[in-house]
Amino acid sequence: MTATFLITALVICLAPGTGAIYTLAAGLARGARGAVVASVAGTLGTVPHMLAAITGLAAVLHASGVAFQMLKYAGVCYLFWMAWSTWHDRGSLAVEAGPREVGWFSVLWSGITLNLLNPKLTIFFFAFLPQFVPAGTEAATLRMIGLSLVFMAMTFVVFLGYGLAAAALREQVLGRPRVVERLRKVFAVSFAGLGARLAVESRA
Repeated sequence: MTATFLITALVICLAPGTGAIYTLAAGLARGARGAVVASVAGTLGTVPHMLAAITGLAAVLHASGVAFQMLKYAGVCYLFWMAWSTWHDRGSLAVEAGPREVGWFSVLWSGITLNLLNPKLTIFFFAFLPQFVPAGTEAATLRMIGLSLVFMAMTFVVFLGYGLAAAALREQVLGRPRVVERLRKVFAVSFAGLGARLAVESRA
């Protein structure tokens, strides 16, 4: 494992994307427990993409325009649905003033699905991981699995940091209904923007 991989992976994890925005929103809406659940969900959502890259399925997705488009538009629809439900204060990111004993599966499911339905992640790992496994490397598959696990760990730590930071501000935010309303709409617009960006992206 090289310093280049670690630095590159950290930059990628820190970049604000679907998972980071979802974790921030979950931290504000559900508190520290919500942040933890959302972080786990976002991390688990990357597993299928990593497996696809390791097994070569990403190459199929990259070569098949139909498969890529189907997965892409499923992701676009889900992001737009998240935008709609967040705007109307419904779903897994509905803001609750007190503790909530039910609905954690919804937070977990939404977080996993957001990353699962992003075909760009599969293509990204397909292009990213092999760069750090030189041709002729012994046990290349095991090396890619190791790098993937490191990336997953970094993803979880970064997402958790975002979520706990948001959760720390939760009590202050809940005391200001107008701030809650504005933040909810900011997250809704962010999801819609991510959906629109995904809709126009290509396999390249």
